[in-house]
Amino acid sequence: MRKITAYALAILTVLALVFFVVTRQVENFSIASFKPYQDLIGSAIGNTILVSTVALLGSLVLGFIFYLFSISKVKYLNAITDVFTEIIYGTPLLVLVVITAFLIGPAFGTYNRNLMGYIALIIYMTPYMKNVYQSGFSSISRDQYMTMDLFGFTPYQRYRYIIIPQVIRILMPPMMNNLSMIIKGSALLNVLSYNELYYAIRVAQSQTFRFVEGYVLMWVLYLMITIPLSQAAKVIERKWAL
Repeated sequence: MRKITAYALAILTVLALVFFVVTRQVENFSIASFKPYQDLIGSAIGNTILVSTVALLGSLVLGFIFYLFSISKVKYLNAITDVFTEIIYGTPLLVLVVITAFLIGPAFGTYNRNLMGYIALIIYMTPYMKNVYQSGFSSISRDQYMTMDLFGFTPYQRYRYIIIPQVIRILMPPMMNNLSMIIKGSALLNVLSYNELYYAIRVAQSQTFRFVEGYVLMWVLYLMITIPLSQAAKVIERKWAL
């Protein structure tokens, strides 16, 4: 069986399963009732992409800082990195969002829940980004550092011509996957009434009572955002692995 045929059959299998599940729930499936809410949903898609992009960039910066902490000779910085990482790994994102918005924010005099939702996503992704940096920089072998010393490379030349190009090659695929993970995690910001995709669909469902159609529409829209990202990550990984 050719690869294309196999994938076509796999997609048809999934579509058949979806069709079976949907028809078991409602007789007349239609998403036309969501058309009056297309502006709300369109704005929500934009907000989902915005918060995900901000969270990605923020976690890239904070993740790099914690990576530097983890390799520092200062034991306290090593310890605070390990403690922070274990706390985040052990905390569900929903719990972190709630704690950040309703406890940490007010403790610092901030009641902007949307802002605190952004911060929660950044904090949650930081340890994962730190691990990406560790993987990237660990790919630079000791022999390469010795060669750079031998040829008298300056710190700028080391990072500009040797280290950064190799690290970026390793960073890109997991970074794209992390962006996809952030997009899916952003759905939890609905508890803060932030107008992201999940929240917008839920608002439309409460008015139309078309719950099955709403969940299917939500699912499809998320897939339309995340599948291209995952495929792009695979393409980049294959291209840069050469």
